[in-house]
Amino acid sequence: MNGIEPIPRDKRNLTGFDFFLLWAGAAVSLAEIWAGGILVPMGYVTGIVVLLLGHVIGNTPLALGGIMGSQWGIPTMVSTRPAFGVRGSYIPAILNIFQLIGWTAVMVWIGGQTAATFTQGSSIYTPKFWIVLLGVITTLWALVGHRFWKWLHRIAISALVILCIVMTYVVFKEYGISKLVGIRPTGELPFMVGLDYVIIMPISWLPLVCDYSRYAKSDKGSFWGTWIGYFIISSWMYFIGLSAALATKSPTPESMVLELMVAFGLVIPAMIIVLFSTFTTTFLDIYSTSVSALNIYPKLGERKGIIIGGALGTIIALIFGDYPETYAHFLEIIGFIFCPLFGIVLVDYFITRGRSLKTDELFIKGAYWYTGGVHMTALVCWVVGALVFWLGRYLQIGGAIPSFLVAALIYLALTRSFREMEPAIGEKGK
Repeated sequence: MNGIEPIPRDKRNLTGFDFFLLWAGAAVSLAEIWAGGILVPMGYVTGIVVLLLGHVIGNTPLALGGIMGSQWGIPTMVSTRPAFGVRGSYIPAILNIFQLIGWTAVMVWIGGQTAATFTQGSSIYTPKFWIVLLGVITTLWALVGHRFWKWLHRIAISALVILCIVMTYVVFKEYGISKLVGIRPTGELPFMVGLDYVIIMPISWLPLVCDYSRYAKSDKGSFWGTWIGYFIISSWMYFIGLSAALATKSPTPESMVLELMVAFGLVIPAMIIVLFSTFTTTFLDIYSTSVSALNIYPKLGERKGIIIGGALGTIIALIFGDYPETYAHFLEIIGFIFCPLFGIVLVDYFITRGRSLKTDELFIKGAYWYTGGVHMTALVCWVVGALVFWLGRYLQIGGAIPSFLVAALIYLALTRSFREMEPAIGEKGK
């Protein structure tokens, strides 16, 4: 298994279809069904418009970010080094580790709590039992490596898609689409604020995307497989969550959907959705926790990092508290940190450098060392962008888009004006 060094082309084995399955698997998530329920105050029609528009906007930087991995064979945190400096990249790496351990805890907790509803009354199959089981299996899934993921995903995602079709059928058979269309917006959630809750979901995967796209056979396959796979399935999960939450007025629509499947006698399919959706989503968080840690301390080792990341996420899940309220704030923090961060990283790579890098100098005191290993201009722009995010949320005009654009444009203006960057000369992606 590889650390953070560039992956040679002859060692890459993932096709566009593999990326479609990989990101479809990431999107088949009880957490995404729950997130769809956030849009309830917008009503059915407006909610659908927002979830589709938000995914178009959020998916585009997600797939573009993957190009840095597919072109150069580097993981995401290494791809932040040209903009932030070799040591400067440690800051997003640390924050990403916290995010990923948090996501691991959230996903394992949701899976454990939901699975326990199918075994109520048992003194053995309690939520804690399921949390530990899910944590262990998901960690093992992360450990097997990219050569096995493609086959695991072809089986697991095919089954999940079929079961999600059944789940969608059950929801609309019970509630009826005409009833949902007639539900009017309450005006409690402004359009742009609701859009934030959709955009942030694909943005939350941006700090991971190159960890997997570095195994791509082609840039085109990586981009379109990622964009289409995540767009279709994540939009679908939001749609199911919105529909169920509107119909039941429940703050936990993912539980209502699964309980409805049980009422229809679909206990085993519901259980499979809970277990396998946890595996196919959460292993990405656990694996990338290790990769982000290697960006700071390469001697840790990938396998040891995976085991530590999986263990920490599982332990936190065992003591997790108020899930709905905590989860909403968690999404806002992700937007605050990563929207402006990747506005800077993407504009640096695609515009300032014209998609050129000096890969040999990503790991030494060279072109990306700046001052003591840190590019202060990027850090300042990141802080400004983060403040813009909270200002946008406060003014209810949304924070994701303004923070991304403001950080990117200020960074572009400053780096061009001060000519701080080294000439964008490097060998084009091989």
